[in-house]
Amino acid sequence: MKIGNFKISDTSKVFIIAELSANHNNDYQLAVDTIHAMKEAGADCVKLQTYTADSISMNADTKYFAPRDSGLWKGQRPFDVFKVGAMPYEWQPKLIELANSLGMECFSSPFDKEAIDFLESINTTAYKIASFEIQDIPLIEYAASKGKPIIISTGIADIEDIQLAVEACKKVGNNDIALLKCTSAYPTPFNEINIKVIPDLKEKFGVLVGLSDHTMGSVVPMGAVSLGAKIIEKHFVLDRSNGGVDAAFSMEPHEFKAMVDNVRNLELALGSVTYELTDKQKDSKTRGTSLFVCKDVKKGDKITSENIKAVRPAAGLHPKHYNEIINKVFKEDMVKGTPLSFDLILE
Repeated sequence: MKIGNFKISDTSKVFIIAELSANHNNDYQLAVDTIHAMKEAGADCVKLQTYTADSISMNADTKYFAPRDSGLWKGQRPFDVFKVGAMPYEWQPKLIELANSLGMECFSSPFDKEAIDFLESINTTAYKIASFEIQDIPLIEYAASKGKPIIISTGIADIEDIQLAVEACKKVGNNDIALLKCTSAYPTPFNEINIKVIPDLKEKFGVLVGLSDHTMGSVVPMGAVSLGAKIIEKHFVLDRSNGGVDAAFSMEPHEFKAMVDNVRNLELALGSVTYELTDKQKDSKTRGTSLFVCKDVKKGDKITSENIKAVRPAAGLHPKHYNEIINKVFKEDMVKGTPLSFDLILE
């Protein structure tokens, strides 16, 4: 998968997305400042959301659109939440240009066909399908038909939902797909994450896999990377105390940077499947154990467990020869601390 200047594969570095979402609080300068902070924190990509309140909900008086009775947005109508969180379309080309000028990629989640048409008009490089839209198969087909990489979150999806979404992409000839393990709870309890699904997604669907995470902290992203995630997405906010629709489960700059640093170090630590020793390991091996004379002996003395032992360093015979040489005879006098070799032993 190639998104802008970034190539994402099983052998590439993890692609780290900072999700701006609604944390702009309808303040353009705040959005700009946040994108600069994302760069400083090590993000590879900024993700926006392209919608209006009417794209996602309805301004209706029926019970289906009534104020929520639980969760972060308790007491608020969905339409009103989305109206506050919607980013003005006219900001988006400028924010994408800013992110690109800082060396980051920038794309968005569309929530209706009009949003896709808008994003096409500004030459978006990829599409992210949000968790709650995974069941909107016409939307997925339309986005996939544009021939751009499709990244799909699975926050409310069962296996059939995921299968339908993947098939929708392939139906229009788009196989450039990534699936992100996600749990749509804000913030998500650790016992509801199930990141062991990540390698199973890869095996079942044969696509790139990653994580869209709403837990607090970076423990879950670290575990996901160790299980093969090649994309990590986290919500980003300049300061949680400023509030906002998504602020409560978003990372502040210092937290995001710590996560990025940990991911990069973990990538180095994961390395590859190899048993070849590094130069430092080879040097350390010279200080491993070997067989030494552990008391003064005379020529003709029998070799016993009383006069030889395995100790550091590795200057003598390999300890695997211990049983082989017991009861044989020393060729010459030796002092305690002499490394054993076959040249010093009579058959």
